[in-house]
Amino acid sequence: MRIDHKDRADPVAGQLQPALANDANIVAELTYSDPLTGMANRRRFQVKLNDLFERRQASKKPFAVGLIDLDGFKQINGIYGHAAGDEVVRQVALRLEGFAGSQGFMARFSGGQFALLAPDISTEEEAAELGKILSEVVNAPYDLDGRSVRISGSFGFALFPDFAETPERIIECADTALGRAGKNGLREICVYSAELDESLKQKARIEQALRKAIVERSIHPHFQPIVDLKTERVIGFEALARWHDDELGQVSPAVFIPIAEERGLIGEITELLLHEATMEAADWPSDIFLSFNLSTEQLSDPMTSLKIMSILAKTGFDPKRLEIEITETAVMSDPEMATQIIDALRQAGIRIALDDFGTGHSSLGYLRRLTLDKVKIDRCFVMDVDQEKESAHIVRAILEMCAGLKLKVVAEGIEEPAQLKSLQDFGCDAGQGYIFGKAMSASQTQTYLSQSGNQMALA
Repeated sequence: MRIDHKDRADPVAGQLQPALANDANIVAELTYSDPLTGMANRRRFQVKLNDLFERRQASKKPFAVGLIDLDGFKQINGIYGHAAGDEVVRQVALRLEGFAGSQGFMARFSGGQFALLAPDISTEEEAAELGKILSEVVNAPYDLDGRSVRISGSFGFALFPDFAETPERIIECADTALGRAGKNGLREICVYSAELDESLKQKARIEQALRKAIVERSIHPHFQPIVDLKTERVIGFEALARWHDDELGQVSPAVFIPIAEERGLIGEITELLLHEATMEAADWPSDIFLSFNLSTEQLSDPMTSLKIMSILAKTGFDPKRLEIEITETAVMSDPEMATQIIDALRQAGIRIALDDFGTGHSSLGYLRRLTLDKVKIDRCFVMDVDQEKESAHIVRAILEMCAGLKLKVVAEGIEEPAQLKSLQDFGCDAGQGYIFGKAMSASQTQTYLSQSGNQMALA
């Protein structure tokens, strides 16, 4: 008798089929789900986005992609432990999924970042309003075993079909908006727009031109006079960066310095400027000092003091004629390293001035902690010193305090004779501002010094 194997059931295969199907479900679950929260992951979100993108290609009907970045659960990890941080993330996920049920599709990308696909959002205004609602959802308190904790978030949105050649580009734009929303530690809402797009393009143009300028050494120091308020004689100059580009024109330091800091170019620029500035200042009268600013990056770099001394050795500039200006903000980035750099520079004979005094969070603390030679009063106190009693009292208090600490004081931003008169009456040591002159090129500075000596005529 012949047995037909085709008609015979395989009991082993019959047992394997449900197991294989179950394994396939597990693989799919692991592939498209976030293990901590159980919600969709980035891969699943990308599939959903690709599908919606294709379906909207013909009609170009708008939709929005939103990214959410949580802030605060890392602190919860530190205080209550990682299990508590995970629990907060799970609670956030539950809230967001519940909210997304009527608004679109929600996923967890990683850490504290979530994404929302909102098919019915069609304008920047609607996206911004959605961000406000999401902010309320995220910012409400969370319960951790009876303890109430709070976190906050930033929210970035991008709209299809604006700036959205591909699904990946939509996420890039939303991520850029998210970065702008969280800039400088602020937790806000930002929608990618034509203005933001143009701003980023202009920033990219400036960065490329800046890189070229560094190679070509076309960023130069200009010198603004610092004047003894008792004798009204020039005692020094502050070096200020100036840059003219053939295509961009005159680019303000307020524009290109932040870009240089963000893109890691400020170190090269600083070294080039210090080299050129000390070369020029070496030919000034020996009783005139050069004041030069250091950025946050320099005050976090353990090689800074060696780099400065190397430049001075090459240019032949006396360290005792150099004054380095620092800000509280720059010091706060790495206080321990900044203190080491300051101490090394002072041991070499270089003086240290605290710039923009009074505008930071802990000015008095830094007067106590740092070894300084001089304080520069910020212009915001100087501009009304002759008109407001409050400003006058603040300036007098600073002068009295610095006198007790044996610190010299320079007032910045002096523009009017009445301001100058008040500062002179208060006994301020030195001043700087348009009333004495704007920043001059190296050749203009040499011409001034050769024609008038140190005597400064009021502008």
